[in-house]
Amino acid sequence: MNIISHYLKPLRKKLAFSLTTKTIGTLMDLLIPWILSYIIDKVIPSQNIKNVILWGLAMALCAALAFFTNVFANRTAAYVAKETTKGIRYELYEKISYLSNSEVDRFTIPTIISRMTTDTYTIHQIVGTMQRMGIRAPLLLVGGIIVTLFLDPVLALSMIAVLPFAALLTIFVSKKGVKIYRKIQLAVDNMVRVVRENITGVRVIKALSKADHERERFNKVNENLTKREKNASLLMGAINPIMSFIMNAGFVIVIVIGAHRVDVGTSEIGKIIAFMTYFTLILGALMSVTRIFTMTSKAAASLDRIKEILDAPKETDYYPIEEGAQNIEEDMSDDISHIEFKNVVFNYESSKFTMDNISFEIPRYGTLGIIGATGSGKSTLAQLLMRFYDINEGQILINNKDIRYMSLYELRSRFGLVFQNDTLFKNTIKENIDLGRNIDLIEIKKAAINAQAESFIQEAGGFEAEVAIKGMNFSGGQRQRLLLTRALASNPEILILDDASSALDYKTDALLRQALKTHYKNSTKIIITQRISSIMQADKILVLDKGKVIGYGSHSELLEKSNIYKEISQSQLGGSISAR
Repeated sequence: MNIISHYLKPLRKKLAFSLTTKTIGTLMDLLIPWILSYIIDKVIPSQNIKNVILWGLAMALCAALAFFTNVFANRTAAYVAKETTKGIRYELYEKISYLSNSEVDRFTIPTIISRMTTDTYTIHQIVGTMQRMGIRAPLLLVGGIIVTLFLDPVLALSMIAVLPFAALLTIFVSKKGVKIYRKIQLAVDNMVRVVRENITGVRVIKALSKADHERERFNKVNENLTKREKNASLLMGAINPIMSFIMNAGFVIVIVIGAHRVDVGTSEIGKIIAFMTYFTLILGALMSVTRIFTMTSKAAASLDRIKEILDAPKETDYYPIEEGAQNIEEDMSDDISHIEFKNVVFNYESSKFTMDNISFEIPRYGTLGIIGATGSGKSTLAQLLMRFYDINEGQILINNKDIRYMSLYELRSRFGLVFQNDTLFKNTIKENIDLGRNIDLIEIKKAAINAQAESFIQEAGGFEAEVAIKGMNFSGGQRQRLLLTRALASNPEILILDDASSALDYKTDALLRQALKTHYKNSTKIIITQRISSIMQADKILVLDKGKVIGYGSHSELLEKSNIYKEISQSQLGGSISAR
């Protein structure tokens, strides 16, 4: 609960007001039955109408105070719960934004979404409930017992005798509840994953007529979640009827003993009526305490999951191997390669795939083409260069400086990039290209022309035209050209195009390559592709297979030295395999 207290500190005045008014309202509720008892046993027998009216007004005043203070307290509680949850969501989102790719892989996207939504909503509920019932229920419980002890100690003790049974039941259920709700949250994560996959791939599912198969897959995870929720419901659902049985049994005992005491003259009717009211209040308070324990069990599981993300390490900004290493200056001389991989070794924690002893250089303003089979490690190289993952061995240098000695901003601000399955957001075309970088509209328009996107942007309504979620109101080729415009708009020092022209026709692809060659001479380019035609003119071409370099050189050199490259060239270009 330390996490929640951290977010409650700025709201302590509101919280204090909520708890104070709730306390006043609860005390008024406790006072009303005592006044009623006094009126019945003392005021009415005196036959003084004036006193009856005065005590009646006092009772009405207590009821009014109880009503208004509870209303104000509940409204304030809702505000505090809202602001607390907003703070948790914001910090959680901020932390997720800076998680390393390794941590994101470890948590998985579905569970991160679930923790941002379901778990934070659970926290919202517990914060609100604890303010509304966390003060009221214990006060009614303890205050009711104290008042009844003054009214009639014998009846009070007979009622108190059943409370330990209720307390033991509550403790037992709350301990079981944390484990059960933890399992439920894992099942929710699994269901979110399946739903997300099905929504994302709905067109493929329809095209392959696999809707029945996917419904069955969803049914399995849904049944698993339902089973776990049923187990929780059986446990938590049993507590209310058992608690009611225990308290009603005590209620019957109180009535029997109370009737006997009135009959023998050791108690009064007003006290018995008040006692029954207090017993009802105590019963309701005990049931509320039970619900609080149930919700606390659920919230504890959610807090653990939120804390896991908040405590997870962020991306390492600097990675100094030696003290002061981050202060090493870059070498901008022309005889130094712009980018260099030196004996790089890397493997994903969740996979056996390994990049093994990768070495190559890219000259300043040069172009490197990367080609290879699916899963050969092409995209991984780009992610290593931008430090989305840190390498296990070797070095990656930019201007002869190890990228681990650069801040992440210093490193990544150099790049313009288009990755596979890159994202367009629901916003205007201009905002999708700019992405908060404050790029001049003239530069954006110039980039759109070079990315061969200007014509369809104008047809769509210009740069203020709306882009649907994931750019679904544009074709695949148009989306790629918008992404290319985004990458080119900042005139990047290093341009990475990862399968960025796969949806373009050959004419548009050729025009794009010519624009890159003409207008981005001062950018070092890395082009990852399956098309040899896109990289034939590159200064160097890197051929990868299963995480290993199996060819490195110009197009003409690889045709002579690399059989795999030659086979790819023959399959794509037919007999026209000579250097162009």
